[in-house]
Amino acid sequence: MSPKNSVTFANPLRSQSVDVEGINNSPGKQLPRSGSQLTNYFRPAHSEIRFRKMRFLITDRPSDLTVDHYINDLTRHRATVLVRVCEPTYNSEPIKLKGVVVEDWEFDDGQPPPSEVIDKWLNLCLEKFSEKAGEECIAVHCVAGLGRAPVLVGIALLEAGMKCDDAVFLIRSQRRGALNERQLSFLQQYKGQGRLRKLRYVNDTKKEKSCVIM
Repeated sequence: MSPKNSVTFANPLRSQSVDVEGINNSPGKQLPRSGSQLTNYFRPAHSEIRFRKMRFLITDRPSDLTVDHYINDLTRHRATVLVRVCEPTYNSEPIKLKGVVVEDWEFDDGQPPPSEVIDKWLNLCLEKFSEKAGEECIAVHCVAGLGRAPVLVGIALLEAGMKCDDAVFLIRSQRRGALNERQLSFLQQYKGQGRLRKLRYVNDTKKEKSCVIM
């Protein structure tokens, strides 16, 4: 594995290099004055997570007041699909008008995603990331972007072959406070079947090596 694509995680149990293309955070921003009313709404930083061919944007849920700014962020990160896994409380039409597909796959807070949601999620990842590595991004949000949305990203990382502790570290390093104990336990017990393993290989060659011995 090339040094520029390697990140060594400081793990209390072990230290391991994981093939990570890049992880980016956009800083939190404060919205400007709207009409005559000052809006003191602080937007949590959106968390972009990359692993080989995959690129995700974890966010909190916007409102009708903030959706225009949210659309700008989706555009900046080149998100072509938005997956909503919580109750929709804002109008998604402005997002759809910008060419972003909106999928509503709500499931209960604090619960693991049902199998049908997992299947749709993994199929979406294959559809979006198989051809053009890193060119498209899947945005996903729950209410605060700390539970249900990170769990789905974690499942994708596990199905791509990442170890659970490394996947959790990767998510938490970019999304502080993500994944409670129950959600962490779910990921630890999740039995990946390698359904996204092909997305590990940027050049679609399984001969890629994670290290070189000289």
